[in-house]
Amino acid sequence: MGEFSAAEMMIVAAARELAGKRVCFVGVGLPNIACNLARRTVAPELHLVYEAGVFGARPARLPLSIGDPTIVTGATAAVSMFELFSFYLQGGLVDVGFLGGAQIDRHGNLNTTVIGDYSAPKVRLPGSGGACEIALNAREILVIMRQSRRSFVDRLDFTTSPGHVPGLARAGDGPSAVVTDLAVFRFGADGEMELRSLHPGVTLEQLQAHMAWEPRRSDPVPETEPPSREELRLIREELDPQGIYTRS
Repeated sequence: MGEFSAAEMMIVAAARELAGKRVCFVGVGLPNIACNLARRTVAPELHLVYEAGVFGARPARLPLSIGDPTIVTGATAAVSMFELFSFYLQGGLVDVGFLGGAQIDRHGNLNTTVIGDYSAPKVRLPGSGGACEIALNAREILVIMRQSRRSFVDRLDFTTSPGHVPGLARAGDGPSAVVTDLAVFRFGADGEMELRSLHPGVTLEQLQAHMAWEPRRSDPVPETEPPSREELRLIREELDPQGIYTRS
């Protein structure tokens, strides 16, 4: 299969985090590919939930948006967004939620609202959508996002979805893992992000250049297991054959 891209490594690492899971709340893009890869490998019983109102989807092709008709392919149920959030998510039926963001801090808090001052932002982002509700109600949260100093920051410009907040009683109690194009992070007992593995070819110096703080880590830092031939085949031939999300 040859070399793999940073996006392919990120997808594979995220998919492995879903081993044995049954119900996952997911969006489009990289999280969607990761979930469908997991369903074909480490989580064959995985049911995909999309905020448009679809439970147990088996998309026939790569969805282009959350409203793409393909997300209802083979679905267990297609309901209203109100019913999905009220009866499935808030009802405690979602094992894991996939989130991303423009910014994340060392405690897993996420910003998808604005860059800059809220009253006069430099960039206005899509907002919360269902992200805050997913962060609060899913039993576990996984974060997948590309890593840079602009995204891994000391202080968020706006907190859209809470991470590990002391004293806040929630179902998931913050993200369990953060998967980037450089590494895999988890969280310590005090809720601070810890480096758990570096992707093949990535150095500590490169990682540090792409985040605003020095993460806790072991010495030496383990290397993330590279994608297998079968994982790459599934991504390239079945899940994203046009390379829309996986070229870089």
